[in-house]
Amino acid sequence: MLRLIAKSLCLRCQCATAIPLHLRPCSTLSSPENQQTVEALYDLSVDIQKVRQLKGWVLHACPAYTNEVADLLKEMGASGFTVARILASHPEAVLCHPEQMRAQRELWMSVCPKQKELVGIIENFPGSFFTSLSHHVNQRNNIAYFQSLNLNNRIITKLMASAPQSFSRPVEQNELMVCTLQQAYRDLGGEEANMKIWLQKLLSQNPFVLLKRPEVLRQNLLFLRDKGFSPAELLRLLSKLRGFVTELNPDCMSRTLAYSQDTMGCSEEELREIILNCPAVLYYPDAILAERFEGLLSAGISMSQIKETPTVLELTTQIVNYRIQRLRVYGYDIRTGSLQALNGTKKDFEMSNGKLMLRRERPIFNPVAPLKVDD
Repeated sequence: MLRLIAKSLCLRCQCATAIPLHLRPCSTLSSPENQQTVEALYDLSVDIQKVRQLKGWVLHACPAYTNEVADLLKEMGASGFTVARILASHPEAVLCHPEQMRAQRELWMSVCPKQKELVGIIENFPGSFFTSLSHHVNQRNNIAYFQSLNLNNRIITKLMASAPQSFSRPVEQNELMVCTLQQAYRDLGGEEANMKIWLQKLLSQNPFVLLKRPEVLRQNLLFLRDKGFSPAELLRLLSKLRGFVTELNPDCMSRTLAYSQDTMGCSEEELREIILNCPAVLYYPDAILAERFEGLLSAGISMSQIKETPTVLELTTQIVNYRIQRLRVYGYDIRTGSLQALNGTKKDFEMSNGKLMLRRERPIFNPVAPLKVDD
């Protein structure tokens, strides 16, 4: 699930970094490169070849403010190496007017006052910081709105960095989606006292939920309710899916549910329990589930084991096979043991693996055996 979220974040952020065409006044590749830009980037140790390959049009654009951008970043505490990395990965930054950059710095520091932390955010999400000045009013209004919800400034900063589109659009659109989420939380029996924490966690785990249409959320919850999920179970599922319920649709869920039930040979009640324990079953397409079922069964794992620990379906076949081999080294037979040994992140697995190794190497102590002592 986390891998899907991470992939989604990367793909969406790449889409968000492009400068609109109307901000590329002299960016035709038929015109010569702006030598002032090229020389300034060279002096800053920026990888010019990388810029030419990925976004060569920037080198043809004018006017450009390369030195001004570098000076601003250095004022904020960025090292020369960091400046070079930022400009190599997001060369469009040199097209931002100095006034625009200062306004952005002021805006971001209203939620992230530590400049060192802000430089780190810019390094990882440069396209979120170097945005058009035309979005400034919407950004400020959205910050004020999320602060009015008493959301933590760190969460707001993360939303601005990960999902800049949600801050560049009118605040009314975010208000509508947040109200829809809050109403769903109440309708499903969520406690009012915990709603702020629930919403904060949901937005932190999946910032792009704000960009979805409210009716999609309503349709999907209605579909799942008709499949027999209780309000409490729906709230649990909505929380576990980290907002990704808005990425689904009734047709896809219907196919996935039918395939999963047929493959595992379980009742509807059993299937609901499996989904509550492993929402990924609801999210993954049939083709991915088929591949993972086949991989597990080929490794000697039974269907009853999978039904007992469905979270193993979140792992790719390659990861499963690797972990089975590692466990076999320490004498653990996954065919007769619990599949929980396979589960978890890489760090979790290494920790449990270490415990198995210690258990194997530790000598067996017999408390009634006589102790050998030197005379």
